[in-house]
Amino acid sequence: MSDAVGEALEVWIDQDLCTGDGICAQYAPEVFELDIDGLAYVKGDDDELRTAAGATVPVPLPLLTDVVDSVKECPGECIHVRRVADGVEVYGPDAE
Repeated sequence: MSDAVGEALEVWIDQDLCTGDGICAQYAPEVFELDIDGLAYVKGDDDELRTAAGATVPVPLPLLTDVVDSVKECPGECIHVRRVADGVEVYGPDAE
């Protein structure tokens, strides 16, 4: 794990790169869900999908490992996790 543990993180999906495999929804169904268009979206604690481009939801700390596993296993490399404080990507294709 990086030094991001304990920091507020948010996650978003780039639907343009999503392959619709649904691996993220298998790892973290509380955070990711496939919509009727076959693409994955993030969803909030109200269980509503955030379908706007670039929409983010907070990463619940108990689910951080599941979300990170989703990032690592995603064939489309389209899941991005960033720190809320400074917007720096900590997991995902643009992470340093």
